[in-house]
Amino acid sequence: MLAMSKRITIGGASGYWGESLMATPQLLGAGVDYLVYDYLAEITMSLLARARAKNPAAGYATDFVQGVVAPHLAEIEKRKVKLVSNAGGVNPAACGAAIQTLLDESGSRLKVAVISGDDLLARAEEFVSAQEMFSGAAFPPREQILSINAYLGAFPVARALALGADIVVTGRMVDSALTLGACIHEFGWGEQDWDLLAAGSLAGHVLECGPQASGGNFTDWHRLNGLDEIGYPLAAIAADGTFTCTKPSGTGGAVSRGTIAEQMLYELGDPQAYHLPDVVCDFSEVKIENCGKDKVRLAGARGYPAPRQLKICATWAQGFRGGGYYTFVGARAAAAAKTFADAVWARARRSLRQANLADYDEVSAEVLGGGEQSGASEASSEVVLKLAARHESERGVQAMFREAAGLGLATPAGLSGFAGTRPRPSPVVRLFSFAWDKTDVPIKLGLGAQSETLQMAETPHFAPALVQRAAPPALEKLRPADTEVALEVLAWGRSGDKGDKANIGVIARAPAFLPYIWQALDEARIASLFAHFWGSDSSQAKPPKVERFYLPGAHAINFLLHDVLGGGGIASLRNDAQGKTYAQILLRQPVAVPADLLKQENISLPKNT
Repeated sequence: MLAMSKRITIGGASGYWGESLMATPQLLGAGVDYLVYDYLAEITMSLLARARAKNPAAGYATDFVQGVVAPHLAEIEKRKVKLVSNAGGVNPAACGAAIQTLLDESGSRLKVAVISGDDLLARAEEFVSAQEMFSGAAFPPREQILSINAYLGAFPVARALALGADIVVTGRMVDSALTLGACIHEFGWGEQDWDLLAAGSLAGHVLECGPQASGGNFTDWHRLNGLDEIGYPLAAIAADGTFTCTKPSGTGGAVSRGTIAEQMLYELGDPQAYHLPDVVCDFSEVKIENCGKDKVRLAGARGYPAPRQLKICATWAQGFRGGGYYTFVGARAAAAAKTFADAVWARARRSLRQANLADYDEVSAEVLGGGEQSGASEASSEVVLKLAARHESERGVQAMFREAAGLGLATPAGLSGFAGTRPRPSPVVRLFSFAWDKTDVPIKLGLGAQSETLQMAETPHFAPALVQRAAPPALEKLRPADTEVALEVLAWGRSGDKGDKANIGVIARAPAFLPYIWQALDEARIASLFAHFWGSDSSQAKPPKVERFYLPGAHAINFLLHDVLGGGGIASLRNDAQGKTYAQILLRQPVAVPADLLKQENISLPKNT
């Protein structure tokens, strides 16, 4: 039976491995029941796998042990706060053991649970027939595989908490499942409470990137104060799945409809079919409302039955890559940078032929400040040239570095740069995602001397036909548009990546603006605006593909751009391999609206309009 009057407060204390350590004391002081720490991304998994290969006791996020638990253990125990984290990486047992050592040395009575079973590297031979879920590519060669991990769901966390765990350490678990697991435990949600599971997942999605929910990467960053002391997000969650977001008092940044809506759309594909291990979420009708200073309420998430299969991600090595930055100043700075780049490639390829090495798999030269990121033709007297190359061997990449340095006295005028040691090649790590039956992924739970093997529950499975699409905004009765303004005047925007895909979430500042934005920004215009990214390197042979999704609850649109990041992650040679700048490019685009509508919504026209 659900405890409908109960509420819990959860703080989002980390969004990636390397995140600032300022969150824990801040959130402990604010008063929380749980702290969740997300450390993992696909790139992180490959780095941790390489660390474990060198040292069997490594492979987890040491920041959690030494930067969180060790210095704050007494306060955590005093306040009876529970911690849930995927800091275990590819070695959750070692992470749990390190924490247990701290507990023993301090005399603490806290209990640590370890959830594992996501690491499937030893089963690599079973997956040789798997196809990549997006491209259809064949499974990588076994000797090149670095890691294979299943994305686990939230119910093992709930079980660990039910057994009395105070600290829960997991391996590769869906980011939002850290929060959802606490909700399942506290509220008694079941495997088929899909709307509630979707609501808890939404809370986790908002918290999982830490201060991005409270002003980090926000469109209106210039209107905020105190980013150096930004507040980390808090979610007060009720048993019915509704929740309120805020931040500790006296901290910087802001929590508003804009910051929360941007985070909800961040790294989202189809917002009506967001697949997670425990539920398929529909966020299209979620309403986001300001309810006080730095206080926002969210409600309206819906859920569908969980997928039959889990998403599995393998990372694998394919050669080496490297790059560097070179600045040019002068009246012809962009032309000088391009001339320099051409000379580097000519010399480097000559070196490869002399050494009987193959040509580069891919090269990239981007003139930053010359319009190559925005797609506009921009003249600048100061530019930065980014050079990068991918080759099957380290020697091939080193040839590029050597010849770029050797051009120092034969370069066009205006070259400068911060002097230091020459960059070193690094392995190219690619992502291979596929699906596997969830019943064939046993999950292990350890708590002291106790151990259990858990199985994901068999429930009805998701089917695309379950999704009911909302009708798009009505355009027939729109008033005539008599002025143009930049999209940023009308909307907030946030962009991110999912492998080789980028998404751009656009949220109308006022509901009345959304039909005009929908009318102006269709799939064809987005494809045209970002066409230079699809055609910017030799590895892209696919035509532009853009999907557009409507979220009436949040007065928002989500665009999904396929195969646009040059491979994505550290497989890409792009300066922006994660689509982080795409929203800023889109927000500069003109949109036609009625001038009286701007006046009605108290929007002043920019002076240059």
